[in-house]
Amino acid sequence: MSSFIGLENRAPRDMMDTTSPPMKQVERREWWLWSLVVIINLLLTAGIASFALPLLRSETDNSLNIQQSLRALLGLVLLFDIYSLYQQFQIHRIRRQLMSRDDMFRVISENAADLIAVVDANGKRIYNSPSYERLLGYTAEELRTTSTLEQVHPDDRARVAHAAEQARKSGYSERIEYRILHKDESWRVLESTASAVRDASGKSNSLVIVNRDITDRKRAEERLQHDAFHDALTDLPNRALFLDRLGRAFSRAKRHPEYKFAVLFVDIDDFKKFNDSLGHAAGDDVLVQIAQRLTSSLRKDDTVWRQPQGGEGPPASQDNVARLGGDEFTILIEDIHDASDPIRVATRIQKVLAATPLSIEGQEVFASASVGIALSTSPHDSAAGLLRDADLAMYRAKALGKARCEVFDTAMHATAVTRLKLETELRKAIEHGELRVHYQPIVRLSDTKIVGFEALVRWERPHVGLVLPAEFIVVAEESGLILPMNRWLRLEACHKMRSWQAEFPSNPPLTLSLNVTAKEFAHPGLINDIVQALEQTGLEPSSLQLEIVETVAMRDAEKPENVLRQAKSLGVRLSIDDFGTGYSSLSRLRHFPADTLKIDRSFISRMDIDADNRAVVRTIVALAHNLGLTVVAEGTETLEEVNELLAIDCEYAQGYFFSRPVDEQTALHLLRTGLCTQMSSSRVAAAKPLSLSARNSF
Repeated sequence: MSSFIGLENRAPRDMMDTTSPPMKQVERREWWLWSLVVIINLLLTAGIASFALPLLRSETDNSLNIQQSLRALLGLVLLFDIYSLYQQFQIHRIRRQLMSRDDMFRVISENAADLIAVVDANGKRIYNSPSYERLLGYTAEELRTTSTLEQVHPDDRARVAHAAEQARKSGYSERIEYRILHKDESWRVLESTASAVRDASGKSNSLVIVNRDITDRKRAEERLQHDAFHDALTDLPNRALFLDRLGRAFSRAKRHPEYKFAVLFVDIDDFKKFNDSLGHAAGDDVLVQIAQRLTSSLRKDDTVWRQPQGGEGPPASQDNVARLGGDEFTILIEDIHDASDPIRVATRIQKVLAATPLSIEGQEVFASASVGIALSTSPHDSAAGLLRDADLAMYRAKALGKARCEVFDTAMHATAVTRLKLETELRKAIEHGELRVHYQPIVRLSDTKIVGFEALVRWERPHVGLVLPAEFIVVAEESGLILPMNRWLRLEACHKMRSWQAEFPSNPPLTLSLNVTAKEFAHPGLINDIVQALEQTGLEPSSLQLEIVETVAMRDAEKPENVLRQAKSLGVRLSIDDFGTGYSSLSRLRHFPADTLKIDRSFISRMDIDADNRAVVRTIVALAHNLGLTVVAEGTETLEEVNELLAIDCEYAQGYFFSRPVDEQTALHLLRTGLCTQMSSSRVAAAKPLSLSARNSF
C-alpha cells in the first residue's frame, strides 16, 4: 500500500502503517536492534570501566592479564558491530524491495483499465485509481468527498452493500454487477469484486474493490438477445418469442380460469405479386409498412403484456404483434370477454390496411389481409396447437374469398386432423406401392382413332378401393408429396407407353401426356427427372407431352418459360391445360413455347345449346390455328358436342364420350379392339346422342 504515497489522492499515513505488515516488521526489527546496541554498549562500557578502575589503583604489574581482557572485549565489540552492520544491510535491502514493489503497483494502478478503490469501514473512499476519472468523469477530490454508494443506482445499492459486508466477514465477496452514475448522467455497468485488508489482530478495517466497466459487453449481450427473439426486418417479436409469450398466457389461464385470450393469424393476400412486380426490396418495404400499421391499429386496451416475476425465458415487452416469417403476422389479444373482441380487432386491422394505399418506391399499392382467429377455449392446451388453429382459420378465410376473418371451430379441427391422417397414409401408400396409373384416351376427331393417352395417378387403398383424386391430389400438392408421386408416375407411364408403341406402331407414334403441377415448377430437379425417365424407358422425347395449367404457365414472366424452354430443347412437346380459365396475355402466348391448347371442359359443356360457350370455343380454336397450335377439347361428353367440335375444325378431344380414365388392362383392350374407332367421322355426324349409361360404359 506504500505505492499510494506520493499520489495526488494518497492514503493517510496511519492507514499505510497498519496495512503494511512488511514495513511494520522492519520498523520493529530496527527498534529491537538499536535497543540491543545501546544495552550492549552500556554493558561494554561498564565492563571496561570495572576492569580499568582496579588497574588504575593497583601498583602491581598485571599488564599481561589486562591486555588479554582488553583483547577479549574488543573482539566482542567488533563482532557485535559486524552483526549490526549486517542487520542494517538486510533492512535496507528489504526497503529497496518494498520501494520497487510500490513503484510497480503505482504504475499498474495509474494505468490499469479497471477501477481500483480502497474504502474504510464506514464506506468512505480513501483511495481511487486514476481510471475512475477516465471512465466515470469524476475527479479524485469529488470521489474523496462522497460515499461509495452515492453514485450507485438506487435499485442496486442493497446488493452492493451486501457484497461489501460479505467481504468484511469472509475476506472476499462474490462477483456482482451493478450500475453506477457517470458524471454526464448516463449509467454505466460495472463488474465488481471486493477483498478485505486486515490489521495485525485480524480485524478487517478496509476493503480493496476492483471494478471493471462492462457496459459495452452488456449492450452487445442485450443486442444479441434482442436479435435472437426479434425479426431483423420489422423488429417485431419472432416466432420463438411469440410462442414463449403465448405459453405464458396458457400458464396464466390455468391459474385464473376466468382469464381468456385469443390469437390472430394475419396473412397478406397475394403478397407474391409485390415481389414479382416490384422486386424483393419493395416487398420488404411492404412488410415493414404493414407491420407498422398492424402495431398502430391496436389500441391500448386490446392487449396488455405483463412481465412475469421470476419467469424464465426472454423478457416480455409491450410489443404485441409478431412476425412469424414471410408475410405472416400474429397478434395475442388478452383479457377478452367473448369472440366478438378479437373479431373487432381483426375487422379494424382490415379497415386500416384498406383505408389508404402503401407508398412503395413512388407507387401507391393496396394490401389486404386474411385473418384467422383461435380462442383459448379451443381444445388445445399448448401454444403451438393454438397457433396452428389460427393458421387453419386463416386458410379458411383465404379459401372463402380473402380479405376476411374466420374463427376456428371444432369442425375445422376435425377436418385438419383428417387431412393430417390422409397425408400420413398417402406417404405410406407411396412407400408401399399402393399407387396406380390410369389412362384416358386422346382421340383424333376426324377418324375417332386413339392417338395418345393422358396418364393420371390413382390411389388404391387396401380393403377400401380407389380414392377419388379430389381427396388426395390437393393434399399431395400442399405437402410436397406430389414430387415423388409424379416422379413415379412419369417413370411408370413412360415405360408402359414405350411398350404400347412397340405393340401398336403408328405414324406418328402414340403420345403420352403428363401434368406438371405448380409445386414441380418450383422444384429445381424437374428437368433432370424428365431426362432420367426418358433415358431409363427409351421413350422418344417427341412422344412425351407435358401439360401445364394456364394459370401456372402464365403467372410468372420468367421461371415457367425458362423451365419449359429447357424441356422444349429436349424435344418434349408442351401443352397449356385448362385454357380459357386463366388470364393469358396474347402477346405472351404468341412467344410461349407451346404446341397444344387444351380447352377447359367448362367451355365444352353444353356448347351445342349455349351460344356463348360455342363462341368462346370457336375463338380459341381459331386463335390456336393462327398461332400454329393444335387443339384438344377436354370433357367431351355428348355427340352434339363432338359434332360442334368437328364443325369448327377442332382436331382432338378427350372425355367420357370416348372413355373415362381406365386402368392399364382396359387401356390395352381399347387399343386392341379399337372401340374408340368403331364409328367413322361420317357416322359421328349422323348418329344420335348416346344415353348417359351408354357413355359411362366406355
